[in-house]
Amino acid sequence: MNNNKAKVAVLVSGGGTNLQAIIDAAKSGIINSGEIALVISNNPNAYALERAANAGIESKVISKKDYTSASLFEDALIAELDNNGIDLIVLAGFMVILSEKFTSHFADRIINVHPSLIPSFCGEGFYGLHVHEAALAKGVKVTGATVHFVNEIPDGGKIIMQKAVEVQEGDTPEVLQKRVMVEAEWKILPASVEKICNSIINN
Repeated sequence: MNNNKAKVAVLVSGGGTNLQAIIDAAKSGIINSGEIALVISNNPNAYALERAANAGIESKVISKKDYTSASLFEDALIAELDNNGIDLIVLAGFMVILSEKFTSHFADRIINVHPSLIPSFCGEGFYGLHVHEAALAKGVKVTGATVHFVNEIPDGGKIIMQKAVEVQEGDTPEVLQKRVMVEAEWKILPASVEKICNSIINN
């Protein structure tokens, strides 16, 4: 591990496309101030774990099902992150709502990417395709993605970066989801990781 880099943990539940975007950005030098030290999945079958293995990144499965309460599950997550000296936590499609106990333990050290321009189409229930379905149902002409700090309110933390994406005639939720990923999420998430890691190592 490079001592001059902030240690990043990425929390995942599924395919890990945003994890891949961060891995690629670290390889290409977009992310220079941080390195991915750990990937944690709450789902043992997440393809994101394969991506971590392919990139030679240590990974760990911590599943809520293995704990009798959400609180004990969070204790296990916190212990793993603390033991690895993690500086920044990136939620990349992590399908678990984290409590204030967790978010306050890592205040201003957890970021998430949300597939809309917050405050539109965000908060409880707005995740994955639901966000794009809602945007299309509303008839918005512009959507996008937001990277924000995570606190105890779903999608409620301070905004770090946003990027707009145009909605096109005939878009389906799936088509729009892909465009938002490619044009916004995969650009602003790595850029935000670099920005925060840079401020961590220079403070």
